[in-house]
Amino acid sequence: MKSVFNVQTTIREVILKILDNYSLEQLNKIPEGFSNNLIWNAGHCISVQQALVYKLSGLPANVSEEFMAKYKKGTKPEGDVSQEEVGEIKRLLLSTLKQVESDFEKGIFVNYMEYSTSIGYTLKNIEGALDFNNYHEGLHTGVMMSIKKFV
Repeated sequence: MKSVFNVQTTIREVILKILDNYSLEQLNKIPEGFSNNLIWNAGHCISVQQALVYKLSGLPANVSEEFMAKYKKGTKPEGDVSQEEVGEIKRLLLSTLKQVESDFEKGIFVNYMEYSTSIGYTLKNIEGALDFNNYHEGLHTGVMMSIKKFV
């Protein structure tokens, strides 16, 4: 499983570099033809990771319910985020990554509620959830790479 966490670390580092290289205005801009922006994609990765890994394991998320609701599947930006919220998202990109790896090593993920994703892939256990999460975050990193061209 070390490679799964190495991949996620790389993805999160790429997302952080994007956030570090764009202004608050650019992070909040929704380019024509897109339904979201750079900062929403970063927050969405955190929210979905917490849902796939913790919630489906019957455990509490490491972020607030408000955060989960704001960035969950099916949402879109409802207004500009502040510089303070950008800072929170940047901190959460690192802290949630480290927490998942630590909790996995501790063996706290003993139960898992089977879940069929929107692409038809069924998650049956924590290992599958961690694998799929990397795929999901990779997709959103690709979206962020596309958005970068227009902000």
